[in-house]
Amino acid sequence: MVRGRLAPSPTGFLHLGNAWAFWMAWLDVRSRGGRLFLRMEDIDPDRSKHVYSAAIKRDLDWLGLDWDEESPPQSTRYEIYEQVLTGLKKRGLVYRCYCTRKELRTMAGAPQVGDAGAPYPGTCRNLRPEERAGLEAKGRKSALRLLCPTDVPLEFTDRIMGRQTITLTDSGGDFALQRSDGVYAYQLAVVVDDLEAGIDSVVRGGDILASTPRQLYLYSVLGGTPPEYAHLPLIVDHEGERLAKRHDALSLAALKEAGVRPETILGSLLFLSGLRDGYQPAAAGEPLNCLRLESLSPKPITLPSDPTSYFLDLQRGRRIKTAIGLEQP
Repeated sequence: MVRGRLAPSPTGFLHLGNAWAFWMAWLDVRSRGGRLFLRMEDIDPDRSKHVYSAAIKRDLDWLGLDWDEESPPQSTRYEIYEQVLTGLKKRGLVYRCYCTRKELRTMAGAPQVGDAGAPYPGTCRNLRPEERAGLEAKGRKSALRLLCPTDVPLEFTDRIMGRQTITLTDSGGDFALQRSDGVYAYQLAVVVDDLEAGIDSVVRGGDILASTPRQLYLYSVLGGTPPEYAHLPLIVDHEGERLAKRHDALSLAALKEAGVRPETILGSLLFLSGLRDGYQPAAAGEPLNCLRLESLSPKPITLPSDPTSYFLDLQRGRRIKTAIGLEQP
């Protein structure tokens, strides 16, 4: 039985991009008769709020998405992450990094590697004991990084993006497992959680594709089998900018308040993504028997300049033209 998950971060309200990713993940599991877990990825204590967790559940319910089991939130699992981290330390796979955020930004001569961040040049990888002691005497705090092979390519086949070959150096090099303030890193938490839950299918946004080699390597050092991945085309605004939680007007709560119905949103996403030739309202489970993630184009999905008016016009049956020139009755 396929085991998938919805894994929102309660750091803001859900927007259209989140709705798209969670709906596709839900459809993929439901269409294969699998089991679906909900997990709040509240690993960041400064940004995660209970009010957002409650709002996310309401929004998922409004869209028509359900789940079979709710996993413990990451904020309750620090002891487990520490046990895993201790095991990696004992194997000599982790080292202390004393670089400050400012220094890391200065070092980052290469572009950001997607959401994986800037490449780390290995500054602290081979520090001598006396050098570490000197930095600690100056009050430097340390993050913990995983030692990664520099030139071994990692290969995997993404269900949407196709065959991928990338080295960990290309994916950012040695990456953090714990920040200098003690917060466990997303890369560590998500792999440990997915391993424990037996997750074998992950459907998520294409912005996380660059992080996948890091997670694959963590699976290998922890002795686990990685899931199959499907990285979805991103939803972007009419100027090509990726949606984020700062796009308040495109939050599901704002759209609902404006009178937009969930079936309008879902039907529009099917049309704009190319999964359906024309627009018509859609319930969450409607495409269950015909969904093939492999048929999705990896190209971004472009929204019209005023999505709220676009949705409302569709509900009123008006003829409109989208930002990508597709006319609808």
